Amino acid sequence: SLTYFYSSAIKSQRGKGVEMDEGLSVSLPQTAAPRQEVAESGLTVIDHSAALLQQLEALLARGNISDVALRVQTAGSDRVKAFQVHALVLSLQSEVLRDLVQSHSSGILVLEESPECADVFDKFIRYLYCGEITVRLDQALPLHKLASKYHVRGLQTGLSLYMTQHLAADVPGGHVAGWYQYAVEAGDAVLRDSCLQYLAWNLSAVIQSGGWTGLDEELLLTLLRRSDLVLRSELELFEALEEWMARNQPGALTAESALRAVRYAMIPPLELFRLQKQSAALARYGESVRDLLHMAYQFHSASPLQLAKYFDVNCSLFAPRNYLSPVWGSPWVIGNPARDDRSGSFQTQLGPSAHDAGKRLTWNVLFSPRWLSGAPRPTFAEQGAVQGPHAADGSPPLKEGHPCVMVTPATSSADLAGVSFQKTVIVLARPQGKAVVRHIYNFHQSTDETGDFLADADLQRRTSEYLIDGSLYLHVVVKPLYHSLVVTRK
Repeated sequence: SLTYFYSSAIKSQRGKGVEMDEGLSVSLPQTAAPRQEVAESGLTVIDHSAALLQQLEALLARGNISDVALRVQTAGSDRVKAFQVHALVLSLQSEVLRDLVQSHSSGILVLEESPECADVFDKFIRYLYCGEITVRLDQALPLHKLASKYHVRGLQTGLSLYMTQHLAADVPGGHVAGWYQYAVEAGDAVLRDSCLQYLAWNLSAVIQSGGWTGLDEELLLTLLRRSDLVLRSELELFEALEEWMARNQPGALTAESALRAVRYAMIPPLELFRLQKQSAALARYGESVRDLLHMAYQFHSASPLQLAKYFDVNCSLFAPRNYLSPVWGSPWVIGNPARDDRSGSFQTQLGPSAHDAGKRLTWNVLFSPRWLSGAPRPTFAEQGAVQGPHAADGSPPLKEGHPCVMVTPATSSADLAGVSFQKTVIVLARPQGKAVVRHIYNFHQSTDETGDFLADADLQRRTSEYLIDGSLYLHVVVKPLYHSLVVTRK
């Protein structure tokens, strides 16, 4: 499996502050001395902003000159939170609260919130006064709901960023699926797409987690239709789908749609025989996928070139996903990636069909941390090291340039007719203490290097989020893609 789990605890650092409530730390300066800067022209900048923030916070805490009594209550409960607030501050931060204040001339504003939102409302109000908030993972969603409901755009954007940066947090039962569902309902496209990408790129870990069987039908079908899923094999996906169906008992339409999203041609025929005999899902819904199973067996019995004469092989049924099985690629750990060029080789099966099961291709893979644009391409040295770009005087490689990876076939074969290869480089990272997929780069047979490979990574910094214990963890996958070379005869 691609996902590595680490038991090291994540240490949280806090500056000096005053604890307002559990999980909330307000940083206060030791003195309220103004910042004063003198420019060359003689102009002076006197900055009392820190003191002003302290005064605003005190205004909220003490309720001085308050003109609005804000009451937050929960339906079905007699619990009420009361705040003495100021119409000017509410109006400046939220047009929704401004309209509510203006429509309640009595000076009393009653808001009804869900229990989880009511629990964090004091944090929300404090943000309106101070523009600062400290968030725990379990508080992010209710705070985001409040920010969305009252149109506090800055807080909404900041919470979306926080949530996208904490998708890998180790939460029992998972939290990403719930965040995805909320993002769909709230119309937060950035958060929605980030959650969906995380689930797709770390599907093996999701399947093994307690949250897999809790996915709703819409999210499950959305994932099954993607080609960028990262998992060990298509068989792993089918078995996980069967577990989901047994737990959720979906309707016939959902069950059939899900089963038709499986790419049966990517499953070896012996496993297909076993599934047809033992799978409860296929025993019940087998008729809905009979045509797909029949085409899968045909795929396994002929060469891609022969199959392309009679079938459209450019459909998703014949498109591999990002399989981590050794048949389709190899993990690659690069120590000291900021300085050293590295090379390696691995083998893959020619194609996923049983017809090609005994055929292997050897691939050379090259990595350079600082490839110069326009420089000669690196080559293998006699000992297997990479000869990278050097300065004109023959000194070691220059520091300029960008990281580069190349994956090239070691040999050519007549068996490659009708097949091209998409190479995929999966990059791991370790946020929140466990390794997850950080990025995926795809490039095709006609391209030897990825132009944007690790363009945003700071490999010089050992604490870079792209590095795990100072090393770069990659997994290289080679996916055969088939082409219809001959028009099907009617």
